[in-house]
Amino acid sequence: MKNRPEKYTVISSKNHRVGICSATVSKIVRPSVPLTVMTEFERKVYKEVAKIPEGKVRSYKYIAEKIGKPAACRAVANALRKNPFIGKVPCHRVIKSDGIIGGFSRGVSTKKKLLRQEGLTIRENNVIIKKRNRNDSRI
Repeated sequence: MKNRPEKYTVISSKNHRVGICSATVSKIVRPSVPLTVMTEFERKVYKEVAKIPEGKVRSYKYIAEKIGKPAACRAVANALRKNPFIGKVPCHRVIKSDGIIGGFSRGVSTKKKLLRQEGLTIRENNVIIKKRNRNDSRI
């Protein structure tokens, strides 16, 4: 019989079932962020950010508005800083409203690299200016 990872149920702090993951815990959560302390707000943020398609970006303000908390831009950024679903929730696709890259838990240079891999062009002052052709090798 193959070794299969156990299933883990993700529970928010209000005991709402968020989802079931079929992977080892080390692959879905950083040790410093236990899933049991995820708030309802964070769950909504992660769910909305997961909808951003590859090669597109959204602002922290946009995410805040979509989850019904238009004044919570900074709270959205803080929730993404703690993102335990790095591979599933593409927090690198969220930027500031003025087009500036913003922060990233793995460093701004990594965020830029990921966005470039998705076909976006970034100016030196960190502003995303346009989608570029995937065949274009310019930085």
